[in-house]
Amino acid sequence: MPILTRRVRALAVTLTTLATLAVPATAQAAPPAAPAGFVALSDVAPSILQDIRYATRHNFVGRRVDGYLEPTCILTRQAAEGLRQAQARLRQQGYTLKVYDCYRPQRAVDHFVRWAKDLADEKMKAEFYPNVAKDRLFEEGYIAEKSGHSRGSTMDLTIVKLPPRFQRPYFPGEPLVPCFAPRNQRFPDNMVDMGTGYDCFDPLAHTDNPAITGVARQNRDLLRDTMIAAGFHNLPEEWWHFTLDGEPFPDTYFDFPVSHRSVR
Repeated sequence: MPILTRRVRALAVTLTTLATLAVPATAQAAPPAAPAGFVALSDVAPSILQDIRYATRHNFVGRRVDGYLEPTCILTRQAAEGLRQAQARLRQQGYTLKVYDCYRPQRAVDHFVRWAKDLADEKMKAEFYPNVAKDRLFEEGYIAEKSGHSRGSTMDLTIVKLPPRFQRPYFPGEPLVPCFAPRNQRFPDNMVDMGTGYDCFDPLAHTDNPAITGVARQNRDLLRDTMIAAGFHNLPEEWWHFTLDGEPFPDTYFDFPVSHRSVR
């Protein structure tokens, strides 16, 4: 091949490469956004603490759950306004609310289902479900293919005494302690004593379990009474789980990601 021809071809390749680099990459499709009516809780009730466990590795799955792009609470505006009312009542008594989970995308629920079917993965069993065989999580109602959280007006929450105590982070691989162990032995959550930790797959987590007495019983009653007065109802199997009465999307399960961008 003549030298001139080779040089022309080389020049053409170089110009093509430069042109490719100069053209902006095609923008990726934006993730689906929340419909009108959803808000970030921090924009409505900024004093409520947030400890969004599914955006971390400290949960029963042991990793960040699909769909949780940021550790933030998203809710329908009606639910967020209801929590603001509950927060006002508690702050008068020297407490604050703390949310663990709020809106939960369907892709996160699907992640839970896949995890539950993987019977070999039990790395978080010792803390979250020490007395339940993993192959019974569906049968006993701890895992389901649909969640009220995906409708946007359900949240998991607790009470913290003001001023909040420091809560150290979870260190992946640290020794796990059963969620129903005495408060001074299980993971050092800064909430008041509720008798169990959050997401405890055990009958002791049932709101009215008679084995929960004393201070823990008083704290559960305070949380439930406060939430009922603000227009919510409790799931009897989970002391931390509440849903807004008359929720605006009772039959719709959303799948936009948990991120501030979803509501802005």
